[in-house]
Amino acid sequence: MNMENVSSVKEFILLGLSKNQGVQKICFVVFLFFYMIIVAGNLLIIITVISSQRLNSPMYFFLCYLSIVDICYSSVTAPKMIADFLVEKKTISFVGCIAQLFGVHFFGCTEIFILTVMAYDRYIAICRPLHYTTLMTRRVCGWMVISSWVGGFVHSMVQTLLTIRLPFCGPNKIDHYFCDVHPLLQLSCTDTYVVGIIVVANSGMIALSCFFILVMSYIVILFSLKRRTSEGRHKALSTCGSHITVVILFFGPCTFTYIRPSSNLSEDKRVAVFYTVITPMLNPLIYTLRNEEVKSAMRKLWNRKVRSEKSEV
Repeated sequence: MNMENVSSVKEFILLGLSKNQGVQKICFVVFLFFYMIIVAGNLLIIITVISSQRLNSPMYFFLCYLSIVDICYSSVTAPKMIADFLVEKKTISFVGCIAQLFGVHFFGCTEIFILTVMAYDRYIAICRPLHYTTLMTRRVCGWMVISSWVGGFVHSMVQTLLTIRLPFCGPNKIDHYFCDVHPLLQLSCTDTYVVGIIVVANSGMIALSCFFILVMSYIVILFSLKRRTSEGRHKALSTCGSHITVVILFFGPCTFTYIRPSSNLSEDKRVAVFYTVITPMLNPLIYTLRNEEVKSAMRKLWNRKVRSEKSEV
């Protein structure tokens, strides 16, 4: 399908986070710094997990893929947003807008599924420890990750196909810093009530159902920890605490944005900053600061690098 033939609008104008030039310059510095932390922090986790023999459990296998998704997810919106802080007219082509919409939902939904899989992994490890090695084999973990990517792709294709079939006759100003379904529905020159309901059912119910599964799994985990020793309980709570923190930071804003129909709330774009920039930036910090094994592996990796540099000298 030729997407540009569906609409008379050839490009969209993104209004961004602020119209104030001074604020935009500050935002440029802040978000550029955030994006550098996202890429560096998540790359550090990926390199640490791959290079460390100790971090070979399913939990770190999933954490590695979560970091990959975080880099891809933030890269769909952050570079464009950062560049737009330096220009007065923030334009994006129709095809580029649809591609951005696809990327946001593809990587966002994939992250939701990977976080859910990580919760299942913790449930098996804590509640059924004797069966853990037989249930969570490398092959099973691989299929879980593949299923997460496929699920994200299917979800994103639905959102994208629903959007590109809509006619856009003008206006073409999007009150957001990236192309998303709700802002585009408001610009369509046709009745989008039914499409809006499908979008809410698709995005909102995925977020809600996965969040419900996560909450229930951690309730079961917390009850099972009563039978553990204080040392085992502390270690399990430390691992689960990191995951719960990430889940709250990611699912809270996502649910707020996608569980309701399209609206004119300007808060949406500010809330979107949390799940497109803040959470991918905090994930490496949360998982490293609260995890002794990851910190120990990073120290060994650093010491190995220092020793190799000294030997070369």
